[in-house]
Amino acid sequence: MNQNSEELANILKDKSPYANTLHRKTRGWNKTLLTTGLASTIGSAIVSGYNIAVINAPSSYMKDWANQTLISKYEIYLSPDGIELLWSFIVSIFLIGGVVGSLGGSYIADKIGRKSSYLTCVALFLLGSLCFQFCRTLSSVELMILGRIFVGLGAGTTMTCLPLYLSEIAPFQLRGTFGVLCSMGFTAGCVVGQIFSLQEILGTPELWHYCLSFQSVFLIICTIPYYMFPESPKYLYFIGDQSGALRELRKLCDNMDMAQEELNSMELLNEESNSNKTGILSVLSDPKLFLPLVLVICMQGGQQLSGINAVFYYSVSFFEAIGFTKANAEWANLGAGCLNLFVSFFSPVLMEKVDRRPLILLSSIGCGIFLLLLSIFYGYNYYSSSFPILCVIALLGYILLYQIGLGPIPFFAATELFEVAPRSSAMALASLSSWTCNFLVGMTFPTLRKSMGASVFLIFAVVCFALTALLKFYLPETRGKDINEITQLVDNGFRSRPVEQKDKMLTRINNELSI
Repeated sequence: MNQNSEELANILKDKSPYANTLHRKTRGWNKTLLTTGLASTIGSAIVSGYNIAVINAPSSYMKDWANQTLISKYEIYLSPDGIELLWSFIVSIFLIGGVVGSLGGSYIADKIGRKSSYLTCVALFLLGSLCFQFCRTLSSVELMILGRIFVGLGAGTTMTCLPLYLSEIAPFQLRGTFGVLCSMGFTAGCVVGQIFSLQEILGTPELWHYCLSFQSVFLIICTIPYYMFPESPKYLYFIGDQSGALRELRKLCDNMDMAQEELNSMELLNEESNSNKTGILSVLSDPKLFLPLVLVICMQGGQQLSGINAVFYYSVSFFEAIGFTKANAEWANLGAGCLNLFVSFFSPVLMEKVDRRPLILLSSIGCGIFLLLLSIFYGYNYYSSSFPILCVIALLGYILLYQIGLGPIPFFAATELFEVAPRSSAMALASLSSWTCNFLVGMTFPTLRKSMGASVFLIFAVVCFALTALLKFYLPETRGKDINEITQLVDNGFRSRPVEQKDKMLTRINNELSI
């Protein structure tokens, strides 16, 4: 067996579909890594999810307050439809802030660094908390709206910057584990928001403003260990600060030799990389980045167009429509959120042990099937006493399948499909897709449900099936692969065939070994 065949034999021993191009000693968990991961996730991702969910349960009290404030302060009398329109604006302005924040996150992450971008998110959330706390004292609906803008900006910036930061400080073998922390944080934040907004806690006519501003507790606690946070070594190396990169690697590695070896691997990857695209316009105009950009945009947008937020925004009315009382519907809504969170706790293990490609394919096609069943059972729930139960089973099955792939993977997909230079811009564009689709679903779902009834879930099912087809043909496996190896599989636009290239490579290996 010649030297080339020996090399191919070593490649074949790898459990993943493609070969790892670098032999490296990988570091594991340490105090700095653990503290940074937990604190940054709680202080930004959980707070983002909290702001999504906390406003739902006490909404009737907030509407009454806004109406009375406009009457007493401005002598403006709104009709019931006018009040609903105002409330829709207050809710939706958060999503518009998310769109703007996701685009600004790219500039922030590249301009002031990955670490400092966390402080930007905290500052935006704190400004929102102050607005929520004093809007009632000052009888100002404007402050309520301004607060929603601030927390929307913070959430959008978080979705762009946090996965980028965590993926770049994570060791190679924990890249997927850290990649799902942002998704887990959003999910956990939604459940925490649902809990604190219950009438038994802070969701009352007297305390709702405290409920909205309670997020400041998480922000203050999780900013205390900020001095321990490392800057991304990859970012520092990319901007030319090699000594700074080595300094931060020392915080993350167990010994100097390991830090130096990881720095050497960055140098090797930098030599092999031919990408110097950093701005959004540059990324959009680069044909080699077209397919990976389409993939991450479709994954993030498809994640929202699969209907997950429609399910959680309107799950209370959904449960009421199939026979639950209002109180039971609220508890069922919380139960669905808890299931979503419970399944998300398995995401780090799944990302470490299972390849990305089969997970997201199973998740997307499974979500489509359960949405199809939900449409059928929900549309005919009056014809059989068992159909409401089947509706609940289909809904829970959808949540379960969503959370194993379609939920977590799009959050960090760009970190594994793009090199460091264009990565922040790609993540910003993917985040923009997510927030835009989230906004579209939130604004159109009530009207569509009223006009289409149960058939509205068929739209979400079609999106899931279409996304499955795209990913089946064009998404390469990324777990355990170096970025240069991945980019070569998708740099030819829609003429790329990453799965076929993998099969050809394995065939070539077998042929070489048989000689």
